[in-house]
Amino acid sequence: MPLVKISMLEGRPPELKLKVAEAIHSALVTAFKIPAHDKNIRIEEYKKQDFILPEGKSEQYVIIEISAFSGRCTDAKRSLYKTIVENLGGLGIVPEDIFILLHEEPLENWGIRGGIAACDIDFGFNPKV
Repeated sequence: MPLVKISMLEGRPPELKLKVAEAIHSALVTAFKIPAHDKNIRIEEYKKQDFILPEGKSEQYVIIEISAFSGRCTDAKRSLYKTIVENLGGLGIVPEDIFILLHEEPLENWGIRGGIAACDIDFGFNPKV
């Protein structure tokens, strides 16, 4: 059940924002083998004065932060990054305008389903891919 936060400049059409979210979610399903229904995505938009672009980045620049259960292997993480970039490329976002940060948290640090520690729940999938 990764949590995804997408940060970008304001002004993109709503349908494009949803396609960006879907592209990232699809990569998580492929690379991390999460269930397709397992979505928890936030899109945060910023005014130009509140989102300072790094040198050489265009207004299409996007920061993707993913918080996920710890345990995925390095190859799964590489696959995630590559698939996100490929999927967003299909939407016209160039690789140089994509920044991905993965936060991994132990299962005992997640309180979900009414305050149950995630380490005490059988999710029906293995986060250690």
